[in-house]
Amino acid sequence: MDGWPTSSRGTLPDVRFALASNQGFPLPAELESLKDSDRGKVLIADGTAPRIAGRRPINVAVGILWNSEQNFLMTTRPPGKVYAGYWEFPGGKLEAAETVEDALRRELREELGIQVQAMQRWKFQRVDYPHALVSLHFVKVTSWIGALQMNESQSFSWQSLPIRVGPVLPGASPVLEWIKAEQG
Repeated sequence: MDGWPTSSRGTLPDVRFALASNQGFPLPAELESLKDSDRGKVLIADGTAPRIAGRRPINVAVGILWNSEQNFLMTTRPPGKVYAGYWEFPGGKLEAAETVEDALRRELREELGIQVQAMQRWKFQRVDYPHALVSLHFVKVTSWIGALQMNESQSFSWQSLPIRVGPVLPGASPVLEWIKAEQG
């Protein structure tokens, strides 16, 4: 970890990311089967870091929760997880036979203690992290029951653009651009 920048949280990896098509990063073997039109849609995180061979893509449901003031919820990655302390949007891995919506309902109940009432699929992004390939399914959540509880010892913050928290997980960065584009 020598040479990595430090922050008030301690040593953090230098997160660099770019679309595979415009930064010259090679696609990992696991993504070589993508259609040419999809290759440029892969976000490469920590592009200079070695990759673990044989990774299979992991489907992840991600909730973009909007409150009545039109702010969106961001949470930190819990202690003990990869990129701990980085800000992201809540969610988690799909389990066998789960739909994106079912997984997001379960994850938000487990992580935040809320019951989702209204959601709509929004965007999709593939991210190639050194430790994992992830397919992120972003879902807008506009209604839920219950008060937020941080069940995994994470922090939370209601944000608007420009955000006032950091560092941000690479897979969350496109969301901020999409929100900016929608807001004009």
